[in-house]
Amino acid sequence: MFSTKEQLEKKTGPYGIGRLSYLQSLVTEFQDTSSQDAVEETDEKLVEFAIGGICNLCLDKENKEYILKNGGVTLAIKCLSSSNEETVLSAITTLMYLMTPASKSEISCTPVIECMIRFSKSSNKRLSNLAHVFLQDYCTKTQVEEAEKIHQQLINAT
Repeated sequence: MFSTKEQLEKKTGPYGIGRLSYLQSLVTEFQDTSSQDAVEETDEKLVEFAIGGICNLCLDKENKEYILKNGGVTLAIKCLSSSNEETVLSAITTLMYLMTPASKSEISCTPVIECMIRFSKSSNKRLSNLAHVFLQDYCTKTQVEEAEKIHQQLINAT
């Protein structure tokens, strides 16, 4: 979970490189390396870990505000179309954590609700259950009904 700089320093003690310095070194190496062997992750895996990290970070009020101010909702919504199950689950959870009165209209917009309706009908129970929670807790009955009509039109058109 989320740790402050002070917590990280307390865990590592007065000797050694320290956890914070070590993590900063890894990030710097990852960003600066030209070797794909040093990175060892596909773009899909990188996205999975990134949205998972954002999901964990947005529980902190200060991080949540930063994520909201810097396009985090749009990025999380884009992750809903991933073929990676963990990425989609983290994206849905992130959107729920980022819900505020100011971000509600952006997060509970018709395309996202229609997407949640699709997910709610999935045979994947983790995905289906999480989508049901989103629809029940973050959407009005009217919003869901309107998105359901669009969903049915899309099904009938194919």
